[in-house]
Amino acid sequence: MFRLAISTGGGDAPGLNGVIRAIVLAAIHRGWEVHGIRKGFNGLLGEDAVVPLTADSVRGITHLGGTILGTTNRGNPFNWPVANERGEIEMRDRSDELVAAFRRHGFDAMIVIGGDGSLRIAHALFKKGVPIVGVPKTIDNDLAATDVTFGFRTAVQTATEAIDKLHSTAESHERTMVVEVMGRNTGWIALFSGVSSTADVILIPEIPYRLERVFDKIRERYSSGRNFAIVVASEGAIPVGGEEIFQTETHSGVKRYGGIAEHLAGEIAEHTGVETRSLVLGHLQRGGTPTAYDRLIALRFGAAAVRMVEAGRFGTMVALHPPEVRAVPIEEAIAQIKRVPVGGDIVQTARDMGIAFGD
Repeated sequence: MFRLAISTGGGDAPGLNGVIRAIVLAAIHRGWEVHGIRKGFNGLLGEDAVVPLTADSVRGITHLGGTILGTTNRGNPFNWPVANERGEIEMRDRSDELVAAFRRHGFDAMIVIGGDGSLRIAHALFKKGVPIVGVPKTIDNDLAATDVTFGFRTAVQTATEAIDKLHSTAESHERTMVVEVMGRNTGWIALFSGVSSTADVILIPEIPYRLERVFDKIRERYSSGRNFAIVVASEGAIPVGGEEIFQTETHSGVKRYGGIAEHLAGEIAEHTGVETRSLVLGHLQRGGTPTAYDRLIALRFGAAAVRMVEAGRFGTMVALHPPEVRAVPIEEAIAQIKRVPVGGDIVQTARDMGIAFGD
């Protein structure tokens, strides 16, 4: 009996459950046995459980957001926090322990569903002898080896609908609204949702902005009689010569992207005199029912991953190269991130429509 393990790590994304369902059903179709590792790799390290997955386990989950296996973005077995004898936290390498647990469970292969962080761990485990196939997962759409990642279009839809709703309240109160969306150091979500919702200013990491240009666009709107404005900012957008804005978690000391909307709103209000409000969409973009497109991509990725396992193509990641799903080396997939092309058609479309990028 071939025994297959599944892991979902990093931030959740709409479509994760679709991938799990496709993997389980495709594996059962081949007579395999499937188990899920709870919360990334935690289940193999004794921090959580390893659970059997059957056709009943995955019935009716394709349309559900999140992941039935749970996930974490703090479970790196190569850099694991452990309390020493003095109660101090130090980082240790538990990867050999994980490999031993993988073999102890009698697994023949593992499918790792994750973004660049989880896939880097997967590649390192593959080099230690674990037969692994990867599935790309990120709402940021920043993995260069695949045309698109599942969850991205759902996140864009969620952001677009939220920005659409802001238009009416912004116009009613004659305010400027600054909306912060996810994306880390790429601007895909901000660009797609900003153009789709006809924002007035879009700020993305690939195009450093000047606050004066943003102020000019706001003043132009109000002087023309359009007494409201919508600014969409990617969380990783940076000013010319400046740096990203981070927030530090008080309980862990971890720095995370966040705060650009509030910062911009304050600057706009101070320098233009218009009433300005900020809104952070945050994890709202990760939740909810995946769109039909994301469901289909998720199911295709899951089934393709099982085919790659069956063919023994370990150390690879499934990727969409329209119209086909193909295998690419994980090492190639994580070599670089996919940034918005600043001279691309969508950016040019935005400029032709009068949308400012602050440059």
